[in-house]
Amino acid sequence: VKFRPGIEQHDYDFKTRHARRFLEEGNKVKLTMMFRGRQVTHPELGREVLLRVTEDLKDVGIVESRPSFEGRVMSMVLGPVK
Repeated sequence: VKFRPGIEQHDYDFKTRHARRFLEEGNKVKLTMMFRGRQVTHPELGREVLLRVTEDLKDVGIVESRPSFEGRVMSMVLGPVK
């Protein structure tokens, strides 16, 4: 599921709902934060969004890999709660 640092509330809710459905079905979810242009200089904005997603999905998912930065992409993996 791809996010951006300046994601609007409706888009955030829509993507989080999809991630929740994947986790409830027993699948893993890779959350990717895509940075464009000068957004790369502010990785903390992307990290805040990813941490907010993990907080909203903590009842159905657990963190399998912490946020890691690779080029212009920050990613992390959530797995279903067993």
